[in-house]
Amino acid sequence: MLNFFMPTRVLCGIDCLKDHSNVFTTLGSRAFIVTGKKSSAQNGSLNDVRFILEQNNIHYTLYNEINSNPSIQEVQEAAKIAQKTNPSFIIGIGGGSPLDAAKAIAILAKNNIDEKQLFSGIYNQPPLPIIAIPTTAGTGSEVTPYAVLTDNLNETKKSINSPAIFPKVAFLDAKYTMKLPQEITINTAIDALSHALEGYLSAKATETSNIFAEKALKILGKVLPKTLGTLTLEDRVELLYASMLAGVVISQTGTTAVHAMGYSLTFYKNIEHGKANGLLLYQYLSFINNYQHELINKVLSLLNMQTITDFGVLLETLLGPKTSLSRNELSLFVAKTFQSPNVSNTKPLPNRQDIENILKNSFIIE
Repeated sequence: MLNFFMPTRVLCGIDCLKDHSNVFTTLGSRAFIVTGKKSSAQNGSLNDVRFILEQNNIHYTLYNEINSNPSIQEVQEAAKIAQKTNPSFIIGIGGGSPLDAAKAIAILAKNNIDEKQLFSGIYNQPPLPIIAIPTTAGTGSEVTPYAVLTDNLNETKKSINSPAIFPKVAFLDAKYTMKLPQEITINTAIDALSHALEGYLSAKATETSNIFAEKALKILGKVLPKTLGTLTLEDRVELLYASMLAGVVISQTGTTAVHAMGYSLTFYKNIEHGKANGLLLYQYLSFINNYQHELINKVLSLLNMQTITDFGVLLETLLGPKTSLSRNELSLFVAKTFQSPNVSNTKPLPNRQDIENILKNSFIIE
């Protein structure tokens, strides 16, 4: 199948914001900037955006209160502030949390809707256009129609899925990722790896999505081992490129049981999203290998590895040894996994015992 839809304009390169500053003027005269509390100010991205807006007489409001794994209530409150400023467009700057929050705010700024309607993906008024500026290399949110939010009531994470929230433009400048701490670099890179792998192994994979997945896996196989040391700007450029490619992959295929399992690890155990996925990937590939051995061999070849054991060793080297789960947590996480629609993308479709085995073998059960 060659069906493909990805409407985001992607602009790459050092100083690409300044080189393409005219893009901002095409979206209107008032911007609402969505970002986290510190990182965009520290890495220079926020200053670059403000300079461009001021040079082009675009009025803006800065909202820099987005937390990691933003909740539904958090974006609802931010959207109320956005509505008061009547913006023409939204600018999301940061990792996956600010970018996903920006997408939700873009919807809510134009639609006075409840939570159920927010997650329906169908809106009376089109969301505000979004400019996405990733400052980590992992989530790929700059090229996806998804916004993942924390649902505190149901104790999980939920995803908005609507083509209306594909960003209009994504700016990829790796200089903003140069000062990332090693742990964040590793965790976000593994998030990109998870996206590429899940998409490649998904029941919804297509010839087109596989082109992007294979390229992403080749890059990640080369650069991931380097994340234990000091990365060059060229390495950072490649990681950001791979992250975007993997984002394109899941924009077509969605994610799988890995994300469904990982949501509980993040909500209940406070394990960062990329790391949560990474802790599961070795056992997930082992599960798939029982049914699609040739495909897993292809994956290993793309990653420049010989065996699944090599893959597991790399992940343990990057993430550290197994952590523990209680038996009660194990039972809860299995049940929570099947509440996520992501599971249906998994090929073959796992049953409860399969999910329990992946979790049991990924952690020390106490």
